[in-house]
Amino acid sequence: MAKFVHGEQSEITVDYVNQPDASARSSGQDRRVTAAVPGRKLHRLVAVSFGLLCVLQSALNISLRLYTSDNKTEDIEVCCTNLTSEQKRELLNFDHYFKQGWVYFRLSFYYISSEKKSWQDSRADCQQRSADLVIINSKEEQDFTSTFHKLTWIGLTERETKGTWKWVDGTLLTKSYWNPGEPNDYEGKNEDCVEIRTHDWENNWNDLPCGHQNFWICEKRIAL
Repeated sequence: MAKFVHGEQSEITVDYVNQPDASARSSGQDRRVTAAVPGRKLHRLVAVSFGLLCVLQSALNISLRLYTSDNKTEDIEVCCTNLTSEQKRELLNFDHYFKQGWVYFRLSFYYISSEKKSWQDSRADCQQRSADLVIINSKEEQDFTSTFHKLTWIGLTERETKGTWKWVDGTLLTKSYWNPGEPNDYEGKNEDCVEIRTHDWENNWNDLPCGHQNFWICEKRIAL
């Protein structure tokens, strides 16, 4: 069965405009109406919303069918005509992710390991799965990754430059959730990699030697 974790839904408000009245239509007169939202912005919001709905609908359809249909590609073509070929291929992989134990949350799939490895070996495992160690971009994602009740590696390290924390995609750390007193290179050790601890959802990051054995979380973003 497909596993979804639903985040908060974004609300899009559109101001409706008046339609031409019956007298204008009967007389053949055209009336111009102006949308309250700028056309380009409105078009973009609608397109993004439609794309997200398409992704979720197709994912559910494919997963629930359990590949019993021979027309999966046709189903996606009908539903998601505005998606690229690459995005449609991603949809066809949804059922594979679910069967492998991945969990969906806010445009990403997450894989939580059942064994322990070093930080580097954990990352190598994620990369073999066409993913990488999780990058935490929001408070919601921080809360989500804290729900698995395991000490888990995340994709944050200072291995490249001591004192400069970077995510695995090369971006610098801007928002952090360190446990009080961390990072601290405890007892003079080179604690250059980061784990999530489980006792505090709000601030639970801890630096640790990268060779330590931990569970880990992989993340695969959906390209939309």
